[in-house]
Amino acid sequence: MAESIAAHDITGLILAGGRGSRMGGIDKGLQRFGPWTLVENALARLRSSGAVGTIAVNANRNLPEYARLGVSVWPDCVEGYAGPLAGFLTGLRGCQTPWMLTVPCDTPLFPKDIVLRLATELVRRGGELAMAASPQATVTGVKTVAQPVFCLIRTSLQDDLAEFIEAGGRKVEAWCARHRPVMVAFDRPGDDPQAFVNINTLDELALLVNATQNSHL
Repeated sequence: MAESIAAHDITGLILAGGRGSRMGGIDKGLQRFGPWTLVENALARLRSSGAVGTIAVNANRNLPEYARLGVSVWPDCVEGYAGPLAGFLTGLRGCQTPWMLTVPCDTPLFPKDIVLRLATELVRRGGELAMAASPQATVTGVKTVAQPVFCLIRTSLQDDLAEFIEAGGRKVEAWCARHRPVMVAFDRPGDDPQAFVNINTLDELALLVNATQNSHL
């Protein structure tokens, strides 16, 4: 039995199709993160993983700028900025591989080994999809929190997802729960505690750039 999933069987999809409401409506993927834009940063991290065969971007604005990255650009197949699941469905319909890995453009320090770890655990434990999870400090200690937009999905689930969205479903975790999700915790010694920090405002972006310019960029 294979220990993981071959890179050529996985399409990596960068989610950059949101409204950017908390950034004043600007296109989040095109904002600067050090020497790159957020989408360029995500693209570089996926490429450096060596664990995906093809990469595409889900975007709904400024399509020519995204096309200059040299990868396929897929606008939502669902109208009205329907959230991450619209990006999921768009990617599942567009990719030509049996598996698809999603990463959002606005979590710039996501682990470079995320594809391998999700794929390895999915094969080992079975299931139709795997999602990342990370430790989060609370007043009572540390709990493991799902990071459902970091998801490795069997492409054959696209029809089920289309039905879920058509019925009004919008929550990623609610749809994933229907398909025996494998939760993969990124809590090993040495894992970056900031790996899943999500950027929603320009102030948060500036703070993360300042905090990481010496250790991450």
